[in-house]
Amino acid sequence: MAYSKINQPKISDVIMGQLEQMILEGSLQPGQKLPPERELALQFEVSRPSLREAIQKLEAKGLLLRRQGGGTYVKEQLWQSLADPIVELMHSDSESQYDLLEFRHATEGMMAYFAALRGTDADMQNIKRTIMEVDAASDIERQAEAIVRFYRAVAEASHNVAMLHLVLSLAPVLHKNVAQNLELLNRREEASAMANDHRLALLAAIVRRDPEAAREASNEHLSYIEEVMLSVREEDSRLQRSLRRLKSGV
Repeated sequence: MAYSKINQPKISDVIMGQLEQMILEGSLQPGQKLPPERELALQFEVSRPSLREAIQKLEAKGLLLRRQGGGTYVKEQLWQSLADPIVELMHSDSESQYDLLEFRHATEGMMAYFAALRGTDADMQNIKRTIMEVDAASDIERQAEAIVRFYRAVAEASHNVAMLHLVLSLAPVLHKNVAQNLELLNRREEASAMANDHRLALLAAIVRRDPEAAREASNEHLSYIEEVMLSVREEDSRLQRSLRRLKSGV
């Protein structure tokens, strides 16, 4: 019987694989700076030349970016290739916002379900912290940013890398949709408070680890936003018709 030689993997390839896994699972975020080479080499218990070779390979793959004298970063534009054209299309087509809400119904309800099912204590603390950031936001832009961070925290708690990277890739799209929704909600005295109550109900269901209640809370929240959106735009449409009749003298 012939035995084939067992090839040991290069240390640099092992390091590269671990860093890729950290990017994939979200431990390393787009734009995040890596620790200095000396510190990373100590953490991995490898030589600095092996670490440097791994980083160079990840640079060549477009995952890392080295700045002269400024350290090494996970590429900021990692997810932009998908998001940019979609943002542009949705900017010129208000009807697509309804499509996005339908999409969010399916994905966010599922993320909430698995976050309640799989989330660790650390995940729960992170979700609670993002909700506090939503409450502390001083304007619509900051509130939209905080709400997107909340959804990202829920995606992280789901421990499903496909869901997490979906949120990361669509962050600009979600931000635009959330900001537009907040503007509409602010036109109704009770609507913003109701939406906040829905988010708190979603948080409570996830924290008490009730997957079905979490999915239901997510769907109820998005259904309410869609209801308000339709109602406000219907009012706008009636107002525009009235203005046209006034101008025509009818």
